[in-house]
Amino acid sequence: MDPNISLSSMPMPLRWDARPVRCADNGERLEIEAGSQTNLFVDPSGDSKALNAPRLIGTPPEGDFQFSARVTVGFAGTYDAGALLVWMDETRWAKLCFERSPAGENMVVSVVTRRSSDDANCFVVDGSSVWLRISRLARALAFHASVDGRHWHFVRYFDLGVEGGQIGFVAQAPMGAGCSATFEDVRFVAERLSDLRDGS
Repeated sequence: MDPNISLSSMPMPLRWDARPVRCADNGERLEIEAGSQTNLFVDPSGDSKALNAPRLIGTPPEGDFQFSARVTVGFAGTYDAGALLVWMDETRWAKLCFERSPAGENMVVSVVTRRSSDDANCFVVDGSSVWLRISRLARALAFHASVDGRHWHFVRYFDLGVEGGQIGFVAQAPMGAGCSATFEDVRFVAERLSDLRDGS
């Protein structure tokens, strides 16, 4: 497996920080297959810590940006997910997920980790695809999600305590036999998001 991948819409090369079972890409479309018991989560109780979900990341240019993709997940097990990721280090990172809930619902979920993970459900999606977006505004970060790729729902606004970091793609299967996530319509725009809550 090539350790480096280039997507035409991303302004930097991407590398595997944790490798998948399988991946496929054609320069525009990326598919990541996660193996069994793979996750990115640090339980606030201190009972468990998992940092083995396959993730493909790279360092974006300095400045504000908007990074988005249409994410399709082959849901099978509980907490199966495809996600966009902001990664500083193993103690500071955040992911915006399209995830299968214990009730069998497909949900937009956000996880922000500063030593331990703060996990929050957002809304249920009817179907197996959704658009996810990460925006950087100076040192702050914003998460949004969309069911049509045009109208965006505000999910979260936060910072990780440091500037910079890397961004990329994740798939996970914490409880199931494995999970495949496909990322299409990948976009990177070096522009500041104008309004957190106007839906644009």
